[in-house]
Amino acid sequence: MPSLLRRSVAEFLGTFALTFFGAGAAVATILPGAGYGLLGIALAHALVLAVMVTAAIPISGGHFNPAVTLGLLVGRRTDAQTAAVYIVTQLAAAVLAALAIKALFPPAVVRNSTLGTPLLASAVTFGQGVVLEAIFTFFLVSVVFGTCVNAEAPRVGGFAIGLTLFFAILVGGPMTGAALNPARAFGPAIVSGNLVGHLVYWIGPIVGGLLAALLWDRVLLAPAPKEGK
Repeated sequence: MPSLLRRSVAEFLGTFALTFFGAGAAVATILPGAGYGLLGIALAHALVLAVMVTAAIPISGGHFNPAVTLGLLVGRRTDAQTAAVYIVTQLAAAVLAALAIKALFPPAVVRNSTLGTPLLASAVTFGQGVVLEAIFTFFLVSVVFGTCVNAEAPRVGGFAIGLTLFFAILVGGPMTGAALNPARAFGPAIVSGNLVGHLVYWIGPIVGGLLAALLWDRVLLAPAPKEGK
């Protein structure tokens, strides 16, 4: 297994790319000529996640998401030290990606876009937002277990994981922003200073991810291998 440092660097690169290109696509919709809308934003997130997960699976597992990391911890597919280092790395990468967007995009665009920070629609309550994010992340983590953890699954790389994010954004983007990822929400929120409803993007994804992990670990998959086996 690669060293924890190597694995952390892979997690940093993947989370940075997801936040920079995902949030960047949302920010760029304000620019003239960017007529791709929600479909383009969903596609940008899906493609970068699929590509980077595929690249990082052999090194770090391609988590890029504290909810995925905590799910794999509860599902006994990683250890507490690795999970803690991954989560800190993911959050730092997301913040640096948001800082890069702030530095590289036109100031007026940055001011008007909140750096792609996911936000609740005015008609969506805090509780509804939590449940929506939990449902979306439940399926995201389910696909991680079903395609990456399951030894019997066909090797499809990050393709299925990216597709899951794609359809979640199509449905949830107008309601919650469909972050499905505390790090993806955290970086832009911290840098833009817009923390309204931010707890939705921690509570929902973590609850959804943990529920999915428990279901797959205890019911759907064979028992996790014992250490040393």
